[in-house]
Amino acid sequence: MKALVIIPARYGSTRFPGKPLAIIHGKSMIQRVYEQAQQVVPDVWVATDDARIEHEVKRFGGKAIITSVEHQSGTDRLAEALSSIPGALKYSVVVNVQGDEPFIAAEQIQQLIQLFKQPDTQIATLIKPITNTEDLMNPNKPKVVIGTNMQALYFSRSPIPFVRDADKIYWHIAHQYYKHIGIYAYRPQILLDITKLERSSLEIAENLEQLRWLQNNYVIKTAITEYESASVDTPDDLEKILNKRF
Repeated sequence: MKALVIIPARYGSTRFPGKPLAIIHGKSMIQRVYEQAQQVVPDVWVATDDARIEHEVKRFGGKAIITSVEHQSGTDRLAEALSSIPGALKYSVVVNVQGDEPFIAAEQIQQLIQLFKQPDTQIATLIKPITNTEDLMNPNKPKVVIGTNMQALYFSRSPIPFVRDADKIYWHIAHQYYKHIGIYAYRPQILLDITKLERSSLEIAENLEQLRWLQNNYVIKTAITEYESASVDTPDDLEKILNKRF
């Protein structure tokens, strides 16, 4: 199955401007993400809004494309890149690897691609078992409810379902909850279609764009991963990574 990886990487992050160019143990963050993706597929592009990031990608031999500065999400940036990269619509799968995941596991990308062997898969993402109350109650760690066929039924910042007969500190023991690991893959035409949708009421309520897709009846398949890589949202996150040994 022929897959394309696109890495959305914008320069103007509110909490960490220039984040993709941050140096992690001798390499820029965007180079580390790129190299992790290339362990799985040969065709990797960076979609950026800034010439400095484009220059860095080309410096280490990667492929980059300039996209609009107006995009509200990485998904929108991905769709523009998909429409501009020569031959991109011929791929079977497009994988969205976030530009702030310098140590994403190659196995996770492979898992997503494998989900498209199921003909009804339109969108794919990963989930991880929740094993503690802190993650379960944290609204910044979205939860996923799945059906018996591993299809996503709902995403929420709240812990759902509500376990009626147990104290909240034991919910993660009484029921198997899953957190969402924010890496996606799409069939190319599906990616183009979902970015044309208006924001939905559920998306607005929870501020989770994947609810727009579910509310419009798109099929999101999931796979369970045990990996949860360290994303870099702030300079403090970077400092924590720099203090680790690899």
